[in-house]
Amino acid sequence: MFDKIQESIQYIRTITGFNPKFGIILGTGLGDLANQIHDTIEIAYQDIPNFPTSTVESHSGKLIFGQLAGFPIVAMAGRFHYYEGYTAQELTFPIRVLKYLEIELLFISNVSGGVNPHYKAGDVIFVRDHIFLQPDHPLRGVNDERLGVRFPDMSNIYNVDLINKGLAIAKKNNITAHSGVYVCLQGPNLETPGEYVFANRIGGDVVGMSTIPEVIVAKHSELPVFVLSIVSNQSFPPEAIKETSLEDVIKMAKEVEPKMTIIIKEMLKVVGR
Repeated sequence: MFDKIQESIQYIRTITGFNPKFGIILGTGLGDLANQIHDTIEIAYQDIPNFPTSTVESHSGKLIFGQLAGFPIVAMAGRFHYYEGYTAQELTFPIRVLKYLEIELLFISNVSGGVNPHYKAGDVIFVRDHIFLQPDHPLRGVNDERLGVRFPDMSNIYNVDLINKGLAIAKKNNITAHSGVYVCLQGPNLETPGEYVFANRIGGDVVGMSTIPEVIVAKHSELPVFVLSIVSNQSFPPEAIKETSLEDVIKMAKEVEPKMTIIIKEMLKVVGR
């Protein structure tokens, strides 16, 4: 994997010498944030050696280098999921590449189902912890010490100070936000009522199909993360559940995206000082 990372970096450097300070992963329905990035250089995933290719229609599939809120960033316009058929190592490979682009902080966004009865559709959640229930693990297999330690500690993944800053920014801008625990399942089907109840009972606040493999690899790489999730639908208690489609999820994400954009831009100003 180390050699594959170097090959990807070498190709990217033939296109641009741009040095991003921050990285952003744009989740489902959040691709319009890319339009806020200025002076851009774009590289299609399919052109980068060893990169997976996104198969999800709502993910455009490219790296975008440029300026956001006055800071140099690289954005992943589209991510990869276990349900697409990739191994956990394959779908997290881009996180390794972002690390070797020497970013200092990775913003990760997604949409999720709310299993905390106090969280409503459209609320923003800052992830403070997670429960990982996918059947493949991105660190499974032989460990390369050049990439990280064999047994990374997971007790302090999410920075409390950053979460508090995010909550303060949300409050200042009249955005309903909470901190919460993200439960990561396999997908691609949306969960059953029983699975939503299960996620709630084991301590989850939101449930989704992405993000946590990325977080684990970032932690393994000693790359700090800040994770934001949009609640696309209320899924607990069971009587609150309504049939939901991908179109419904994307619609809600697009409605809330301006709020997410405000938060990310303001957070960049806070951490970029």
